[in-house]
Amino acid sequence: MDFHIAFQNSRDKTPSILKHSPLIGILIFVAVTGQFYAIEAQDSQHLEPSDQFEIERVGSPALSPNGEWIAYTLTKTSLEDESSETRIWMIQTAGGDPIPMTVSGASSGNPQWSPDGRFLSFTGARNGESNQVWTLDRRGGEAQQLTNVKQGIQDYQWSPDGSRLLLTIQDPDPENGWGSDKDNAPQAPWVVDRLQFKRDGQGYLTGDQHTHLYIFDPKTESLSQVTSGDYNESQATWSPDGQRIAFVSNRTAEPDGNQNTDIWIVSSKNTDKGQTLLQVTSNLGSDSSPSWSPDGEWITYVSVTEPDLIWYATNHLAIVSSTGGDATILTKEIDRNISSPKFQENGKYIIFRMEDSSEDHLVQISVDGGTPVRFIEGPLSVGQFSLGKNGTIATLIGTLNRPPEIHVLENNEVKRVTYTNDKFLDGIELADVKNVRFPSKDGTEIEGFVTFPIGFEEGIRYPTLLRIHGGPVSQYRHSFNFEAQLFAANGYVVVQTNPRGSSGYGQEFSADLWAEWGVRDYEDVVAGVDYTIERGWSDPDRLGVGGWSYGGILTDHVITQTDRFSGAITGASEFLYVANYGHDHYQLQWEKELGLPWEGNNRKAWEAISPFNKVDRITTPTLVMGGEKDWNVPIQNGEQIYQSLRRLGIPTELVVYPGQGHGLRPPSYQKDRHERYLAWYDKWVKNIQVPVSEKN
Repeated sequence: MDFHIAFQNSRDKTPSILKHSPLIGILIFVAVTGQFYAIEAQDSQHLEPSDQFEIERVGSPALSPNGEWIAYTLTKTSLEDESSETRIWMIQTAGGDPIPMTVSGASSGNPQWSPDGRFLSFTGARNGESNQVWTLDRRGGEAQQLTNVKQGIQDYQWSPDGSRLLLTIQDPDPENGWGSDKDNAPQAPWVVDRLQFKRDGQGYLTGDQHTHLYIFDPKTESLSQVTSGDYNESQATWSPDGQRIAFVSNRTAEPDGNQNTDIWIVSSKNTDKGQTLLQVTSNLGSDSSPSWSPDGEWITYVSVTEPDLIWYATNHLAIVSSTGGDATILTKEIDRNISSPKFQENGKYIIFRMEDSSEDHLVQISVDGGTPVRFIEGPLSVGQFSLGKNGTIATLIGTLNRPPEIHVLENNEVKRVTYTNDKFLDGIELADVKNVRFPSKDGTEIEGFVTFPIGFEEGIRYPTLLRIHGGPVSQYRHSFNFEAQLFAANGYVVVQTNPRGSSGYGQEFSADLWAEWGVRDYEDVVAGVDYTIERGWSDPDRLGVGGWSYGGILTDHVITQTDRFSGAITGASEFLYVANYGHDHYQLQWEKELGLPWEGNNRKAWEAISPFNKVDRITTPTLVMGGEKDWNVPIQNGEQIYQSLRRLGIPTELVVYPGQGHGLRPPSYQKDRHERYLAWYDKWVKNIQVPVSEKN
């Protein structure tokens, strides 16, 4: 099936010439009684930084038990109110007009159906209270609060018979008695005794708070704790008969010193708070995302079998008896990351998402293994999905020209049912995007995307931006990319590549980056720019580079190795790596990949990949950005870059967003970032011409 056709919006009747013409005001000649008249087409708009808040985010599809309805979330962001709001909506599987189920003014999430389909439940924090479970009776009426847990709940799931709820709850905050006898008492000091002592978005990790499982009975409003101890439990799920609960937990002696999560089972009638448990998996790597077979005899899950490769290791699909024993890896020969496995209702097959190249597919495999079958494939990205009866699947699908929308797979045919952003995007002239492949310096094939400026014409060379993705184990995929579209709307060719280290191309491709950042991945991203220059699209004298997180890290490597870029933007990047030891939240990963910096020759590995040690080679005007409270990639790195460049006399600016972690939450900060991107590139890339003879 040609998915370019299959996913075309059947409601779109706009002539293609109006959508794809590079002209703002087109003159169309039509024949009327033998005469020709000039009719000016309605002007299309180009994207602006504030337009990112016009795009609504669709998520969390949940099929009703009878398969007739899909509940989902819809998130809107308000620049004026500096906030985002998520509401629950519902639409028929057959399509039609969506129906809002929760009120505006209070965010809601995690929609689920009671097993009998009578109630639609969700989580929400209303009236200043903590996050609770709420229910809507399908027969009518207002939402009713179901749980009342002081510290709120993190997750929930209906029991198979609908009589109970499985809750995931974090221990309450300890009482703060520090200086309680003083009106102006300072905050209590943070006392840390953990190996992992920081986490971005959480700050310092103190105390002995843990996350445990509870069972809530709505009739009696009783709450029973089923796990306890100095551990955390997550991803809990009922067995089909409601007698057992599978969950994920790291119960090693030092959970902060490894990523060895296993799948455990506890009885739902447990009376000793989880002192009696069954350990189902014993793999030394991470086991997660458990899902029961319909008969309760098997559990499928995601398994990392080579944990020493940390994030470079492939996530495999596994299956194991629910009584424990040897596990079977079903995707050992596939070497692609899988996620979200679920059993089909017949118990003979498992459905899961799989990365492949720059695409995300929905795939089925027999419990006995064999060749996987791709239900939904092509130039697209499959997201969250929900399984219904008779093989019906509701899933999110995104493409290069549309953000994710809900689609239904039924009788082997895919049908789109939501059109959330079409009205807005149909009034925007979007740029064309081309999926490309090209050889790197050593001949390795690299994949990427080229977004062309609005009004692009062959034979004209355009200013070009190399934008690098984060991760590093991530990728640019077949999905709508606002940032690339924004740059293209402002006259740039945008090059996005998936260099060594990226996911989607197998473990060897990802692990090629091991302890050698800024080497082959540098060659790969630069090869993408060379490709667009060779094709005649890019002006070699007007090149820019930039990215956030690992995109910023690799940008630092790029500008220490070449002066061909006229302007650079490095956001939330690392510069002097050893300075991050004991300061960011990656201590385990640093030790695995580079070793303890004071042991043996390890310090050489730390220094070899630090752009700081080559800073005197930088000649590119560079904008440096980051969040004040980023514990993922601390702002001290940005300060070091800025201070070094300022001292060397290289044009630079440092922009720090107050109170922000690795991501920027306030909409005004998000808008400001994109405006600064454009201003910096316009100043140093678009308007500066450097003779080729002056370049290396």
